[in-house]
Parts: sequence; structure tokens; C-alpha cells
Amino acid sequence: MERQEAVFSVLMAAFVVVLVMTNVMGVKLFLAFPESLPQGIFGEAITLTAGLITYPITFLLTDVVCEVYGRRRANLMVVTGFAMSLLVLVLIQIALVLPGSPVWAGANPNYDSVAEIQMAYESVFTLPGMLIFGSMTAYLVAQLIDIRLFHFWKRVTRGRHLWLRNNASTTISQLVDTIVVNSIFLGFGLGIPWDTVAKIIIASYIFKVLLAIADTPFIYLGVHLTRKFARLPTPDEKVDILV
Repeated sequence: MERQEAVFSVLMAAFVVVLVMTNVMGVKLFLAFPESLPQGIFGEAITLTAGLITYPITFLLTDVVCEVYGRRRANLMVVTGFAMSLLVLVLIQIALVLPGSPVWAGANPNYDSVAEIQMAYESVFTLPGMLIFGSMTAYLVAQLIDIRLFHFWKRVTRGRHLWLRNNASTTISQLVDTIVVNSIFLGFGLGIPWDTVAKIIIASYIFKVLLAIADTPFIYLGVHLTRKFARLPTPDEKVDILV
């Protein structure tokens, strides 16, 4: 039992770290589907958030825990990640208002004053309130939907076809996440025209789906390694102590 709990703790820690890093990395925007490519669906360059690189990993970890430990543990991980993300945001706000020291600026040759390095610091860690609200709302809703759908497909397939429930649950929940976060932040928050918001939603979702499909071998690897290190039974052996 101790070994099983230890492995679950590692998975939860990894989940929280990746989730927090998603919020931090999300302030960087990168160019996807640039104008140099043949014009098709989008007709223009589309800008996406760097958080798209790490965020799909949270769904991978959720599905691994769903498969091995069950729905209750997966829900616990999602709620814990939500709470820890809020805690990190509070701590970041405290750090932002602390007065900078001249030693801080002097130790970095790229900045000439405390004001300059403080501005750079704020540019990375300051997040618009509407973005926080949108991203955290989308995260919580999408992850809980992902868990519910994963177990729905697990019942339908009678525990077979892990690739199907992994991709079916993730693609649907990622669609919900993409629509919610971009609608709240871009549409209602920044007032961007809805036709532009729609293009960003489509581009973001395509990117997420491609990553979801690409992570299919990793869900099998993750489940295998988790069962191995936790010394949990294989699917052929029935056990309910952690579910």
C-alpha cells in the first residue's frame, strides 16, 4: 500500500507542476499557421499560447491515474491542482509587490536599474484577471469532463481499447476547454471580434488534437510503468482498494 501511495503522490506532484508551469508559460505567445503557408481555413497568421505545449500533458496524467487508480483519485488530483494553482497565483501577487533591491539589478548585466528588471519580472508573472478566470474555469470543467468520459468509455469497452477512451475523452474535453477559455478571455475579456476568436479556437483545437493523438503511445507506457512501480495488479486481476 505504501508503494502504491508513493507512486500516486509522484503522479500528483508531476500533475501540479505541469499545471502551474502551464499558467507561467502561457504568457508567451507564438506564431502558428504563419502567413507563409498556403492560405486555407485561416487566411492569416494565428497566434497561440505556449501553454499549449504543456497543458495536454495534464490530460495524459489524468488518464493514467484514471486507468490505474480510478475516478476518485483522478478527481482528487484535479481538485488539488486547482487549489495549488490558486495558491501559486496568490504567492506570485505577493512577490510582485515586494520592493526590488539594487543588488537584484546589479547582479544582472542586462538591466540598468531596479525599475527595468521589475518591469521584465512583471511582464512574465502578471496575468490579466480575465485570463486567470477563463483558464481556471476551463481547466476545472474540462478535466472533470475528461475523467467522466474516460470512465464512460471504459465501461462501454469493458476495460479494453485504452487508446479509444484516452483519445475519445481527451478530444471532447479539450474542445470544451478551448471554447471556454478563448470565449471568456478573448471574446468577453478583450472584446476581440468573434470571427477572429473562432479562428483561434479552431487553430488551438487542431493543435491540441494532434498532441492528444501523438501521446497515445505514452498513455500505454505511463500505465505500464505506474502499475510496475506501484506493484498494482494488471487489468486481468480485479482490485478495488484504490477505486
